[in-house]
Amino acid sequence: QVQLVESGGGLVQAGGSLRLACEASGRTISNVNMGWFRQAPGKEREFVATISWNGYVTYYADSVRGRFTISRDTAKNTVYLQMNDLKPEDTAVYYCALGLQRIGLITTSRVDYWGKGTLITVSS
Repeated sequence: QVQLVESGGGLVQAGGSLRLACEASGRTISNVNMGWFRQAPGKEREFVATISWNGYVTYYADSVRGRFTISRDTAKNTVYLQMNDLKPEDTAVYYCALGLQRIGLITTSRVDYWGKGTLITVSS
């Protein structure tokens, strides 16, 4: 059974930083696309960042590019999202995602497994 467990969420002041981690079990992350999505209250779940199955390519939503960095540690079977210069509009539940298809994990329809989410609250 594939499970994705996020950690690192919490409350942070605007301009601060957090690092999210997503530990996968039941499946190696080294041959699947991984990503992060987020959902703010009253809004649709939206793409944040992804890293390709081979780790060679990363891609970010325009709203976070330059501030967030996705990375992975295959030895730990863990994907990270380093979030810097956080803004109140980053407040959301952040979800780790795994896609089995070797296609960009940039839409929710391409996600095969979801984590349960972790809440990030950015205060101004």
